Amino acid sequence: MRDDELLTVPEAMARLKIGRSALYDLLRTRRLASLTIGRARRIPTHALDDYVKRHLEEAAR
Repeated sequence: MRDDELLTVPEAMARLKIGRSALYDLLRTRRLASLTIGRARRIPTHALDDYVKRHLEEAAR
């Protein structure tokens, strides 16, 4: 996975194996970083990696 790759919402959903509502909840609460290009929402792959890393660290506590 390239660090500078931008994913669409369905691609990010598939990578995290979560539904659309759950993904948009992560985006709305800023637990998952994203950017908007025009009307399109894009999620950098490094943002997914960061989210998973944080989530695992929290679960280990």
